Amino acid sequence: MEHSKLKTQKPQKTSRHLPPAVRIFALGGLGEIGKNMYGIEYKNEIILIDAGLKFPDAHMNGVDYIIPDIRYLLDKPQQIKALFLTHGHEDHIGAIPYLLRHLSFPIYGGALTIGLVKAKLEEHKLTNSVDFHIIQDHERVSFQQLSVHFFRTIHSIPDAFGIVVDTPYGSIVHTGDFKFDMTPEGKTADLHKMMQLGEKGVLALLSDSTNSEREGQSLSEQTVGESVLELIQQCEGRVLFATFASNVHRLQQVIHAASECNRRILILGRSMEKIFSIGQELGHLHIPQGMLMDMKEIHTTPHHQVIILCTGSQGEPNAALTRIAAGSHRHVQIFPGDMVVFSSSPIPGNVFQVNRSIDMLMRSGAAVLYGAEYDIHTSGHGSREDLKLMIRTMRPKYFIPIHGEYRMLVSHQKLAEHIGIPSNRIYVLNNGEPLLITKYHVRKGRTLPSGSSFVIRGKVGRHEPELIDERNRLAQDGVLIVALVLNNETCQMISGPDLIRRGFVYVRDANELMKTAESHLKSALYGLAQKKEARCEIWERKISEVLQNFFYSQLQRTPVIFSSIHKVTHPTQ
Repeated sequence: MEHSKLKTQKPQKTSRHLPPAVRIFALGGLGEIGKNMYGIEYKNEIILIDAGLKFPDAHMNGVDYIIPDIRYLLDKPQQIKALFLTHGHEDHIGAIPYLLRHLSFPIYGGALTIGLVKAKLEEHKLTNSVDFHIIQDHERVSFQQLSVHFFRTIHSIPDAFGIVVDTPYGSIVHTGDFKFDMTPEGKTADLHKMMQLGEKGVLALLSDSTNSEREGQSLSEQTVGESVLELIQQCEGRVLFATFASNVHRLQQVIHAASECNRRILILGRSMEKIFSIGQELGHLHIPQGMLMDMKEIHTTPHHQVIILCTGSQGEPNAALTRIAAGSHRHVQIFPGDMVVFSSSPIPGNVFQVNRSIDMLMRSGAAVLYGAEYDIHTSGHGSREDLKLMIRTMRPKYFIPIHGEYRMLVSHQKLAEHIGIPSNRIYVLNNGEPLLITKYHVRKGRTLPSGSSFVIRGKVGRHEPELIDERNRLAQDGVLIVALVLNNETCQMISGPDLIRRGFVYVRDANELMKTAESHLKSALYGLAQKKEARCEIWERKISEVLQNFFYSQLQRTPVIFSSIHKVTHPTQ
């Protein structure tokens, strides 16, 4: 019998070896406002840009802050070459103390940014081990594979920079938070450097999307300064001025207005005091001699000579203005004739708190100025015309909208398409979803570990939805504890069931309702005792079943039920 010969095929060789890709990724800041953290990775080097936090929503009971999940970085600690900071706002620097507990890297940023980070790390006792570098406008920081340089931008805080990462395939530009302002307070943006980058060619542009839904161009700081002066000139009583402590330009405008109106300034709020100290030290704030008041002078200085510059523009529970509005501040109360200025816009999620503060201040007799009609605030983020100008200046091959909720990213995507960026070169990404770029192709990569970590009482833990859900239910529905004692031998109830409630019912007839519930439960448990059921889990299941049905039939809601069953050997009678 003749056997056929089988030919073994050799594997075909590829025509060329695929080059390593540049990986662009975000661990925070995409599809959300806050906890901004981005990375550029090539071969064995990772450049990090920003490390911010965001504040918890009202339903996140017990959570202090939310920071990026850094599991991906923990697997590559030696590859992290440096952290570069675009500016000093909390949503860009707030997570640094928690990162430094697990990772070590040099930190680069503007002078004010580094000053704010140092102050933050001093509170965490971490400054001794950190290598800080203050960014210079035309400085270049080079590593083996990648190099980084900068361009100055305009934002609501001084020393804001865009970050440029040069890779083997071209420059990747991260704008940071920016707007274009032809009459800014302080230094101007480096338009010449931006134009040079565009002429040379930008591989990918990562651009701020916060105001991508807002038409026109953001209001100039000069216009705000003029409005602030005019309002203070018109006020015959005290002025309480609330703004973000980090808005150094706005603080200088208030100082100028105080000087023009022969007023002195009282500073309230720890963060405000800190920024005044750092701002003066670095030359960003210039305060005439004798302008700042001490707290003890507030009661002896005529009202028309006082400006109280305070925190609380977002209705934060413990901020100075919030406590003043509630009448709980130890030294400052509202008097008729006071004028309160909210020189800020509510951050998403804070609208209720801000409105509550406004209501309380008005009830106390103050005139409260807020909203766009007074030109007392301008965003530090560029509106649609600013965003168009950035794209046209940079002329990127690929465009990645960043820093914003999903609808903002999509709005920025459509804006880029409208001014000529092909749709197949625009990438709306999610946190943890990397974009891989080589000389020959671009594609989305395998999802990286990402998400949120919670800071609770100074400790960092992974996001656990079940834990938060349970806390919310406890807060909403209250707790009912059922205590009873069983004879370990006969399974008869020696005492109980006793019902102890916390945060459940406070109606007038609650005592009668609870007595009825106890009686109902006792009858239901009698059957288990008769059967000599000794398993505690059966008793607990029966307790939950009976009480949930009872309370739902009576109140259309049920508490969280905990059972405390104690077994004893009952002495022989």
